[in-house]
Amino acid sequence: MQNLLLFIDKVSTWIGQFFSWLIVALTFMISWEVFSRYVLDSPHAWAFDVMSMMYGTLFMMAGAYTLSKNGHVRGDVLYGFFPPRLQAWLDLILYILFFIPGVVALAYAGYGFAAESWAINEHSNITADGPPIYPFKTILPIAGAFLLAQGLVEIVRCIVCIKQGEWPKRGDDVDEVDVEKLKEMVNVKDEDIAKLGELATAKGNQK
Repeated sequence: MQNLLLFIDKVSTWIGQFFSWLIVALTFMISWEVFSRYVLDSPHAWAFDVMSMMYGTLFMMAGAYTLSKNGHVRGDVLYGFFPPRLQAWLDLILYILFFIPGVVALAYAGYGFAAESWAINEHSNITADGPPIYPFKTILPIAGAFLLAQGLVEIVRCIVCIKQGEWPKRGDDVDEVDVEKLKEMVNVKDEDIAKLGELATAKGNQK
């Protein structure tokens, strides 16, 4: 079971990392459009539409990745003090009541929007001769499906935590800096940091 959970974590991670390259593409595109508009005096009418679709694609396809890393914003003023089992129960209830219905609705409605867009060969009408929209709308059901798969994994994690009393392991990726590990790597102790602080304070007082 744990291997299956980690496998889906890896799929979500790979998808998130793959689509993160849109940040680079979007940066270059915005820079080129600004240069083209103000230096070459040759703006492109379709640029705004394409930038919006690239950003929307990045935002939606990062959902499953962020969930796999437990990185979504959480109001955890009290949550962080709860024992793991209580945290798991709260998460499980919220996943069932809100997450699953919401994501299923996203995938279902997104499929309808995408199918209709492909059927009518939809293009943007914000600008003349706007770019096609149907590839972008296809992202809606795809992002919903990946997010739903990762959500089911999180539900299983909640159930495992309720049974075992601790959260199961997640896949590794880019993590925030672990201060304790960093101090171990550079052989720095809390006493050394305190002495440096006292020394800096003493020099400041001498000045």
